[in-house]
Amino acid sequence: MNNDHKYYSNTNKQVILVVMRIALFVGAVWFSANVSAQGNAAARYEIDAKRVGVRFTDKDALPRSREFIRLDSTYYVGWMYEGIYKFDRSADYLGYKNAIPALQKALRLMDKDYNTTLKNMYSSIMFFAQNVSRYQDLFAICNALQGCYDNIEMPDSVMALLDKIDSYHFRRDYFGVYYHRAWTYHRNRFYTSSEHPFLGNSIEENEKKAFEWCYKGFHFIDKNKELNDQWFGPMQAQQDKQVIYHYMALLHCYNKNYDSSEYYYQRLREGGGISYNNYANMQHEVGKFANAIEFFNIDLNKSYLRMLREPYYYLPELNIYGGRTKDAIKMSQDIIHEVGSTPGFGWYNISLGRGYLYDGQLDSCEEALNKAANFKELHIGTTLTQGQYEFTINLLKVQLLDKKMAREKFVNKGWWYSPTSLYRIASLKVEKMLAEYVVINEMAFNPERNRLVYDLFCAEATTTFDEAWYLLKDFSPKFFKKKYEAYQQTDKRENVQRYFQLFTAKFKWEDGSKDSARQDFDRILHTTVADTADEKLFIGRLYEGLCTAYKEDGRKSTYSQYRNNLFEVYPQLIPFSGIKMQMLLKTSGADDEVTKKVIEDLKHSSIEWVTSNDGYAPSATITFNKRGNKYEAVINVRSGMNKAVVTNERLIFSKPEEVGGEIALRLFGKGGALVFEAPVQNAG
Repeated sequence: MNNDHKYYSNTNKQVILVVMRIALFVGAVWFSANVSAQGNAAARYEIDAKRVGVRFTDKDALPRSREFIRLDSTYYVGWMYEGIYKFDRSADYLGYKNAIPALQKALRLMDKDYNTTLKNMYSSIMFFAQNVSRYQDLFAICNALQGCYDNIEMPDSVMALLDKIDSYHFRRDYFGVYYHRAWTYHRNRFYTSSEHPFLGNSIEENEKKAFEWCYKGFHFIDKNKELNDQWFGPMQAQQDKQVIYHYMALLHCYNKNYDSSEYYYQRLREGGGISYNNYANMQHEVGKFANAIEFFNIDLNKSYLRMLREPYYYLPELNIYGGRTKDAIKMSQDIIHEVGSTPGFGWYNISLGRGYLYDGQLDSCEEALNKAANFKELHIGTTLTQGQYEFTINLLKVQLLDKKMAREKFVNKGWWYSPTSLYRIASLKVEKMLAEYVVINEMAFNPERNRLVYDLFCAEATTTFDEAWYLLKDFSPKFFKKKYEAYQQTDKRENVQRYFQLFTAKFKWEDGSKDSARQDFDRILHTTVADTADEKLFIGRLYEGLCTAYKEDGRKSTYSQYRNNLFEVYPQLIPFSGIKMQMLLKTSGADDEVTKKVIEDLKHSSIEWVTSNDGYAPSATITFNKRGNKYEAVINVRSGMNKAVVTNERLIFSKPEEVGGEIALRLFGKGGALVFEAPVQNAG
């Protein structure tokens, strides 16, 4: 979840600029502002004159910093310019690390020369106005230094910096001392005092501390309200509370106090300071997916400074829930093209891999996940962590390997007597076991597994409810059956209850209670009102369960009906589900050795080809066109109820190898490149 405190920091800067105008009004000229008696007064006067009009982020700021340091290396200004310039241009670990020494030196030198001035900033409005330039410099140094510490995971240094700022006893919290402490506790909640001494020894303790700092911030604002109203106007307290409301909303959402979270989001909305990205995450968590999509879209084009743009991670996920896999892929591709190899690139590739996975494009999924795994991601301005990053990649790889085995069996129904197929499946099984071992260990040592995995939806989670199933299905069905029965009694999220019911039924089936599971599937189908636009993945998984139950129960007509319903709702699931689809096939156009080979291979896939429709068998039409040495297959498929599922899907190829299997997958809505080239396979 994004920390939008940068927005409030910019607001604070604007307020400070207003105060600077007060300085001009009372005739305090910047150049004559309290030059320290220490150091070279003439050199410092020259530095102060030369810095006028030079912003920290200007292209000539770095050479100016060197000039200032040469004139007087004991004056903080040169080090400040160097540090902030480097911070502003940083986009990786090394960049932020290299900015820290100059910023630390700037803060140390400033404190040495201006400690008394800073501690007396609020002694009178005249003194504040005369020295506001130092105050603004301190703000710039601390803001950049805090950013560096945050971005390269140095929370102890963040807390030490906040303690340092607190030691000046400023009467108004422009620096975010209170809310940033709360943020730091929350962001590092899963660690203990053994890793970071300021923390407690449990998530609960750290969350309690985060709340306490927010409440202390409210108290600080109220305590100083009367005097600050005189200086900054009667709205200042409400403006400062808005910032803390932001963090209270995040904390209450994580702690499943949804009414309280909603309360603070509405206060933020009234004050014009709401982060729609974070509000969308809360809506996602409570199962209001249409609302989540709406609010993510509001923040989609918001300006982000070299950090993860969370709407581009979560909107593709919501598109997958709604069966819009190709929209998910396109959105991820677009943001990757836009930002290149900057922070967020790894997360966007995870999102892209997920889109490919649910669209059936397994080779492209593997490529995207490998890019994410090999990218050194920085988790800037977000509570998402490196542990979550690695866990998400590894969990998607488990699902990918599972689907690769299913694909091998789907494109070759005689896989069990093919040495090549048997070798591939055996190799994939070994690879999956190793991948599962990694994921299981990551989860076993994750103190947040209840919140981020078992709860199925969490604003802080980076995996989906469906990925949770892929992780949990190979564990103890009895344990998780009881767990999800308990969720139905204790969890307050009405729109998430159907997911708990589905998981309970699926675990019952895995545990051997098949009659009870089938009854649960039926009850969910006939009593649940799901969002047919945005919950197609849920509906598809429900139809999968019904198909499995009624196939085993022997009710062929009901089985065929649910199988067709699944085909209409989420056809990409079928090739990897073990459900064998009936289908009518009609081919036309070019008829030669190449097309005959393609059709022969197509008919060797795990589809039950029929010659008459029982009312539920989809109909596929493939037209082959030949142009020179290239062939084009145009694919159309309609469901048993005559609903268009695949429309004019084109595939161009020159050789028949593996084309039949590819067409078989595209009959079920799989996307892919227009020009098909058989992937290189290791046959053993």
